[in-house]
Amino acid sequence: MILKRNIILALATLAMVGILIGIPITELASQESTSRIEPLQLRADDAPMRALRKAVPGSHVKVFLPSLPYLYTSHAINGAMIKPSDNAQGWEYDMAVSHRQIDETTYEFQLRKGVRFQDGSDFDADAVVANMDAFKKQPTTYSKIDQVFDYVEKIDDHTVRFHLTEEYGCFMNDLVWMQFYTAEYLRVCGGWNGKASCPNLSRPGPYGLGPYILSEGYIEGDRQTDKAVLTANPYYWNSEYPKVETITVFTQLDSLDAKTKTLHQEGEVDITDIPPEYKVETILSPFAKVITSPSNNNIAIHINMINGNPKLRDKSVRRALNEALNQRNLLYFVFDNEGSLSPTMASPYFPGVREAVKKLKPFSEVKDPYVPENRTRLKSVLNGLQLKVLTQNRFLPLWRGIESQLRKVGVTLKITTTSSEAEIFGPLLTTNAQKNEVDWDLLVWGNDDWFFNHPYTAFLVYRTTNVWSTVYPDPIMNEYIDDMFRVSVDDPKFSEIVAKIMQRAYDEAYMLFVPTPNRVMAINKEVVFRPYKMACAPLWKIQVTDQHWSVRRGPYPDKFKGPVRITRMANDQESK
Repeated sequence: MILKRNIILALATLAMVGILIGIPITELASQESTSRIEPLQLRADDAPMRALRKAVPGSHVKVFLPSLPYLYTSHAINGAMIKPSDNAQGWEYDMAVSHRQIDETTYEFQLRKGVRFQDGSDFDADAVVANMDAFKKQPTTYSKIDQVFDYVEKIDDHTVRFHLTEEYGCFMNDLVWMQFYTAEYLRVCGGWNGKASCPNLSRPGPYGLGPYILSEGYIEGDRQTDKAVLTANPYYWNSEYPKVETITVFTQLDSLDAKTKTLHQEGEVDITDIPPEYKVETILSPFAKVITSPSNNNIAIHINMINGNPKLRDKSVRRALNEALNQRNLLYFVFDNEGSLSPTMASPYFPGVREAVKKLKPFSEVKDPYVPENRTRLKSVLNGLQLKVLTQNRFLPLWRGIESQLRKVGVTLKITTTSSEAEIFGPLLTTNAQKNEVDWDLLVWGNDDWFFNHPYTAFLVYRTTNVWSTVYPDPIMNEYIDDMFRVSVDDPKFSEIVAKIMQRAYDEAYMLFVPTPNRVMAINKEVVFRPYKMACAPLWKIQVTDQHWSVRRGPYPDKFKGPVRITRMANDQESK
């Protein structure tokens, strides 16, 4: 009986593969086998048409965010002048309703009227001034905003001016993370924490302006609870949102366990990223569907040039490691073609990068590492190299692919895994100052686009004065990045500067470069969710149908369990 069931599942999977890649089932299996099974029918996703327009009592969605959960959840909890959006410019107004740039260093904002914090207190110009005074005392240090922000001036109750110390083209990108908290939060928590990561979600309570209150847990870059619970904000300024009463965010699940819970255990996890290899299993599951989307996300594989294996300080070794990786094979076998080739660690969808990649190609596209003479040359450089790898377990399929390729040129990897991103950031953020207590040579994290449509997301790690960098001092690169800070993405000079940064990172082989991934997500069939292309999850836009487990009475009807056609989102999507 078990054998028969496994054969049927295998044939159904084979049929699904044929449908997904466009090969007739008769070419995938014998006529005798196919005559015993019914053709697999894929239905369109009709959940958007059946979705509830308002939050109903008990509605509850559970989300697993394996990378940067503090950024993905931030704008569901907090408010800033602007917030990320999937529109062309990458942002939309939030606490502001308009703005103008008065001169190179002065920006004026008109505030939204009638807005209250989650504790019911008023949000106005005084609140902006108090928050930015607190930021000045303990600024975040991931970009240059801590150096160029001067002060905020109150013009009237609903008008403020931000003053900078110098021209800074990235100001609007940074402003998305300059979020506002209640006077109580500033008093109890001391305001901004002065860390290399933001925003500040260090304790639960009604401290923000967003559509959800962080009611349980905390989520920061270097510390987080296993889960956080978000509940609808009764004072939110936009009565249209949120559309679900409660959101539970998991931060430290095993990625395969999260996949299993989404696909086969209704009510455990509703939304999760999955490895592309599980698309077919997801489609065949009774509870889940697949959404894929191009993104601005990157996979950052650091090479420890500070206190890792001394051989990694040799540029020829770093270049050989990169030249040994066949990106096209990784894209095909590991990413299931859900992604794109990338000459450096920067998504080709970023402004400036999209122009640079027309000329700059991945190492393996220039020289095939599988050609015998190339493999012999690489082996002469790398043979006997042993490297310690630190990774979240969600990246293990990638490391198995990398390990297989590097083994061919004599490189041995010792891989240590964790389910917690915080356990990755700990060693990473202490290495620049040589204070890391964990020895590592290669370290990976999901460097999703937190600077919304700007490649500094990727270039952050090349600014060698920054704690995020594990590159030895490079004044030339630092100067390029300073040049980038001065101009905005629509400046003609921007693409030229981006090209210089990418070329130097490429020539010096400062990271281990792998393809840029698409988002591939498993989502409950009764949930409506459309991911953004950056590190912001619009949790407030999530909807459920009346057949979702949190609001339904009785068992899940069989008619909804059938396989749903993959939803493939275009890169130029507009937020709805």
